[in-house]
Amino acid sequence: MKQSIFEILENVPLTKDVFKMVLAGDTSHITASGQFVNILLDGFYLRRPISVCDWDDKTLTIVYKVVGHGTEAMSKMGKGTKLDILTGLGNGYDLTLAGDKPVLLGGGVGVPPMYGCAKKLVELGIKPTVILGFNVKDEIFYEEEFKALGCETVVTTVDGSYGIKGFVTNALPEGYTHFYTCGPEPMLKAVYKATNTSGQMSFEERMGCGFGACMGCSCKTLTGYKRICKDGPVMMKEEIKWES
Repeated sequence: MKQSIFEILENVPLTKDVFKMVLAGDTSHITASGQFVNILLDGFYLRRPISVCDWDDKTLTIVYKVVGHGTEAMSKMGKGTKLDILTGLGNGYDLTLAGDKPVLLGGGVGVPPMYGCAKKLVELGIKPTVILGFNVKDEIFYEEEFKALGCETVVTTVDGSYGIKGFVTNALPEGYTHFYTCGPEPMLKAVYKATNTSGQMSFEERMGCGFGACMGCSCKTLTGYKRICKDGPVMMKEEIKWES
């Protein structure tokens, strides 16, 4: 974990309430797709955890949804604004388990970490199938970015206004070797039940500190309690214990 000052280079809307922010700063502690950052905002007590979408040696890209006062404040920040950010948080995805035909499933704001995952897999010479799930056509973002990586990209919408009607599980391909996923808990439960291979699931959870000190985001697994922020947010399918 590293605390650094980042400067906003770009902060633009992708949909009505989803924004893409590109920041310049020290990204050396970001080591795996699926990790997240924790952003300090003036006037707010707790930092805001946001998943990493993409990064290189000098820049960090996050994609976030306006869901409360904190993210609303972020959406109004302009170029040149400086932010105090903790980087290198969470465990991230293990790409050595991908096999030769992995499938990536992202739902809503679970799509951004799937982009980082896809990009790293492509760099390893593996072309994943990507399934993106949204409620309606107007919510879709990053479809073209995945296609630009050379990934077979399928979009599902609950109302059928674009792509395949239904959920990401309705578009699962044949013969995949491993799955990576991120999204709301109902989606993760559905993916858990629908998949027939091992896989990795990234959980969204309210966090206090973001690095395992407060124990506020603990969850029960088959091997005991784990902290989503420190031991996760990525967990193997086999260790998950769903609460009824």
